[in-house]
Amino acid sequence: MASSNTMFKSHEEYRRNRELEEARKAGIAPAAVDEEGKEINPHIPQYMSSAPWYLNNDQPSLKHQKDWRQHAQDEKKFYDRGAKVFQAVKYRKGACANCGAMTHKTADCVERPRKVGAKWTNKYIAADEKIENIKFEGFEASRDRWNGYDPSQYSKIMDRHEQVEKAKQEARKQQALDKAYKVGKDGADAGSSDDEDNADEDKLAEEEEAGFAKVEKRVRTTAGGASGSVRNLRIREDTAKYLLNLDTSSAHYDPKSRSMREDPQPNRPDTEKSFRGDNFVRQNGDYNAWEALTLHSHEAVDRGQDMHMQAAPSQAEALMSSFKAKKAALDGKSKASVLQAYGSAGAQPTEDEARMLAQTDSYVEYNAQGRVIKGQLQQARSRYEEDVHPGNHTSVWGSWWKDGQWGYACCHQTLKQSYCTGEAGRRAEAMAEQRMADNLAARAQQLEERRANGDEPAQQAKPSKAAWGTETDDAVELDADKLAEAIQRARKAAAEPAERDERKRKYNSLADGEDLSAEDMEAYRLTKLREDDPLAMMQAGVKAGGSGYDLV
Repeated sequence: MASSNTMFKSHEEYRRNRELEEARKAGIAPAAVDEEGKEINPHIPQYMSSAPWYLNNDQPSLKHQKDWRQHAQDEKKFYDRGAKVFQAVKYRKGACANCGAMTHKTADCVERPRKVGAKWTNKYIAADEKIENIKFEGFEASRDRWNGYDPSQYSKIMDRHEQVEKAKQEARKQQALDKAYKVGKDGADAGSSDDEDNADEDKLAEEEEAGFAKVEKRVRTTAGGASGSVRNLRIREDTAKYLLNLDTSSAHYDPKSRSMREDPQPNRPDTEKSFRGDNFVRQNGDYNAWEALTLHSHEAVDRGQDMHMQAAPSQAEALMSSFKAKKAALDGKSKASVLQAYGSAGAQPTEDEARMLAQTDSYVEYNAQGRVIKGQLQQARSRYEEDVHPGNHTSVWGSWWKDGQWGYACCHQTLKQSYCTGEAGRRAEAMAEQRMADNLAARAQQLEERRANGDEPAQQAKPSKAAWGTETDDAVELDADKLAEAIQRARKAAAEPAERDERKRKYNSLADGEDLSAEDMEAYRLTKLREDDPLAMMQAGVKAGGSGYDLV
């Protein structure tokens, strides 16, 4: 035993070392290990894996979460099931009146109730059970239903079931032989009972199978007992919802409510499905009407209607009904207007249309090329107006087109409501086009002759906006002396403080300025201060005696 444990430990250490080596090569940090050498899940939070400070445990562990040693000791303790301690031969005072055992009372007896108990017959006294005073301190150990179970007992149970089944088969065979002997003795036909004799013993009959659908159950109420029927939700032949598709990425199944809202088999055709999801059933019946009413109520509230579906359901229903009636009336009105304007292709033809589209007895013959050689071809007419010639025209509107305009081919008129002028109109239109072409050609020839003679008209100077906002010509000649005087006057005026008080404004300060000359305007443009000029401060520094590069 020691050698096997040693070999097992060495194998575990070898596997652990190999995993660490592979993780080290792959660049993955190895998982933490507790005192027993078992790996700790890295996803466990640190406050759970780290032990408290008073346990003096520096490495990660999970033993502080539960008393594992006490639990291991509780697992070793169990009751000796079915053990008997003493077998009495006569009834004892204080024993069970049913079986005669001293270890329990009559109300706690688990044996079959006898017609006359052992207290009065003094026979078949049951043995006393072994009573053990075992205290389980662990929570799981005290609630372990398999504690003390011996697997070797299973073979005894199976042997007993096999013996019972064998006895049933022998009794069934004997019953069949007796029935066949009786039928042969009476001279009746025994062929009708072959199906019943060869029937499967595990197969239920129809009357027995019907019992699964309805279960009689005693219902206890405060007023007294009453019998009621409980219907089974599922028969055994049905497949559970979660077994239709075992894929983990399939529809979610909630085991608590036994619901699967989505379709577990969305790719299969509907004819091969027995279950389409719980939502498929929920969206049937009155659900669609309820959803439409809810949506209409929300939209009505958004549009300013003072209503609430839950508070006043009758008002919401009435509003929905009136909305449907108005919508149907508007739809019918729009449909009637469309039919009146364009007609209906699916409507029955009138008597005139039927006569127009009816078959005729006219005889027509065609050659190999599809041309008519005998008879007259009857061309089918559309339901639109054809061959309508308003205003004495001989052609329809749109039969002629030129330069992006439609017109009549008979007179080349581009106005639809015009009167037909016939051939004269076409000649006038052609003469107007010819005259326009001649004028353009003569103008081009005149320009060519003037360019050849050198007397081409000079191009007019385009006016340009000056700095002060007025338009002036580029070829303006300025007097240098007048310009210098104007610049001095402008600088002097700029040096004087401006009158900010409106009451101290001079009489002639709002002159129209009609006597301003071109030199004055040029001086204003040259001396005008521009605050957005980035070099204005540098120029001011140069004038003050500086280098001018202080701000650069």
